[in-house]
Amino acid sequence: MKHPESRPRRLRGSAAIRRLVRETHVSAAQMLQPVFVVEGDDVREPIAAMPGQYRYSVDACVAYCKRVSALGVGGILLFGVPGQKDDRASGAYARDGIVQRAVSAIREAVPGLLVMSDVCLCAYMSHGHCGVVRGEQIENDETLPLLAETAVSHAKAGADFVAPSDMMDGRVGAIRRALDDAGHYDVGIMSYAVKYASAFFGPFREAADSAPQFGDRRSYQMDPGNVREAVRLATMDADAGADIVMVKPAMPYLDVIARVREAVTLPVAAYQVSGEYAMIEAAAANGWIDREKAIDESLTAIRRAGADVVISYYAAEVAERLA
Repeated sequence: MKHPESRPRRLRGSAAIRRLVRETHVSAAQMLQPVFVVEGDDVREPIAAMPGQYRYSVDACVAYCKRVSALGVGGILLFGVPGQKDDRASGAYARDGIVQRAVSAIREAVPGLLVMSDVCLCAYMSHGHCGVVRGEQIENDETLPLLAETAVSHAKAGADFVAPSDMMDGRVGAIRRALDDAGHYDVGIMSYAVKYASAFFGPFREAADSAPQFGDRRSYQMDPGNVREAVRLATMDADAGADIVMVKPAMPYLDVIARVREAVTLPVAAYQVSGEYAMIEAAAANGWIDREKAIDESLTAIRRAGADVVISYYAAEVAERLA
């Protein structure tokens, strides 16, 4: 019997060896925990479509952020759910808006925690779209000043990074200029550079109460069939002043993460979105998959594809297991 000349299995023979030679690692410090903040006091409201996730009032959000920070999670990505909406998204840039109050409270109570704030208008618009609407047309250029004003208001409240997710053309440059004009030179931009018009966003729209009241978002979010466009958009945002570029969703677009990672020198983030989370939870609840193994494998895949930063609803849980 001829024996194999090479035995790769020697590097898989025990857990200790596998850990030693593992090429890709998941680190709590390179993850962001999304957090939803709502009006009220002492609110910890379950999100039905995302078992294990909650919407928090500002006081409860601060308490949760203390835990996230203590676990060593890299930071939070904050989403506001306002009590009122209108057709100019005035709550998005109000001085006493829900995100502005939350950022300020978190900054005071948990000064070492990295705070990133989502900059979009959909949750604040009565029609649920990410920009100003005329008839049924989403007006790109008319939306940019509102996005810029929102970003500056978050920076004034104490955000370390603002994260524009609207997919309007030119918003990164407009936000960078507005931040600099207001003296917020050190506030970074994590751009949702590559955001697809995805079915995997469904549970998020319940969490953020941000579903569009008519039509869809395909005129401004990306077509799922395109990857060359993704490279172009990431490059454009890098040139416009973004500090981190993001691909969203993550798992269905691992090839896109890899292409963007090759194309830009900036850090690349990837968002394991609500639908990805919900699928794992639903399958695990039915006993069809091993929950922890599925979580770890999915996060490893995102990192392996090239993501430097992973935004995941599992960030705090994984950090607790890694501690």
